[in-house]
Amino acid sequence: MTIEPDTLIQALADGTRLRALVLLNRETSLCVCELTAALDVPQPKMSRHLAALRSLGIVEDARIANRVFYRLDLGLPDWARGALDQLADGLRKTGDLAVIDQRLRGFPTRPGERPAFRSADSVAEAGRSAVGNAVRSE
Repeated sequence: MTIEPDTLIQALADGTRLRALVLLNRETSLCVCELTAALDVPQPKMSRHLAALRSLGIVEDARIANRVFYRLDLGLPDWARGALDQLADGLRKTGDLAVIDQRLRGFPTRPGERPAFRSADSVAEAGRSAVGNAVRSE
């Protein structure tokens, strides 16, 4: 996967997307409900952000029953993951990540089952839209 630094910076420019990506960089996968609870945002807003990140090829999704799970795209380059690691360190220093972790760990209905993702699936590639203004559509 090739992602340009400019594209990643645009995706990280929004605090909700930044925090979601930091969490997804650390966790195996998270469902929309977990991200919504951890980041304390409405579900429609979280879903919009995740759709934008998916269209940019930064995250991929999979479904189990009525839950949609997300994880970082396995093809995300090491430099991009490293940037997320550094940003997580910054969030830890502000105490913001501790609050987010507390909300995530305290979420009472965390799913135990996680999906099997179909990474590098041509169907997923075909479903991705052009970047356009995806990250600016708030």
